[in-house]
Amino acid sequence: MGPEETVRKAYSAMSEQYIGLFDDGWEDRTHPEDMAIIRDHLTGLSGPVLDLGCGPGHWTGHLHSSGVDVTGIDLVPRFIEHARQTHPGPDFQLGSLTDVDLPAGSVAGVLSWYSTIHMAPVELDRALAEFRRLLQVSGVLVVGFFDSAGEVATFGHKVTTAYHWPVAVFAEHLAQAGFVELQRVQYALPERPDRRFAAIAAAAR
Repeated sequence: MGPEETVRKAYSAMSEQYIGLFDDGWEDRTHPEDMAIIRDHLTGLSGPVLDLGCGPGHWTGHLHSSGVDVTGIDLVPRFIEHARQTHPGPDFQLGSLTDVDLPAGSVAGVLSWYSTIHMAPVELDRALAEFRRLLQVSGVLVVGFFDSAGEVATFGHKVTTAYHWPVAVFAEHLAQAGFVELQRVQYALPERPDRRFAAIAAAAR
């Protein structure tokens, strides 16, 4: 079983628990820096936006309510079913974030919010290459991931094995894929000092 199928099966098995994390009021529980980096870089674009690895569709719905022409794509059938029922308006499609059936340069923005966290470095590079292919020149990628104070390393995520990335190393992979960094966010929560969070906004060269 390949890495993508492993992730699909793991999230399918926990889909209802995961959906429950994003019921009404999830925006109020979201870190303000996360809300800001997504709002500041993915709203007001002159073209469509993809939410790749959209899960149950909460960010897709949020962007749509802000006037964004956004499509959510995810591997997990239950997530797509829930998203279509819960967030009328945006399009939702079942599919892989590393093999999107759209022409090169056809979108203005891509959101990958913690959707690459289960990817080993070689798989991450494949995903970033696909994001770059999809984006028009100067199109914007916003990617969220788990930060690391040390090296790239795995940890026991509650769904399936995930990776911590030093932000500087993740930024290097973005640069190699054809992106220029615009902004980065890093923080830890007082109640979870062992878990560090990060996001980068980057423009396609």
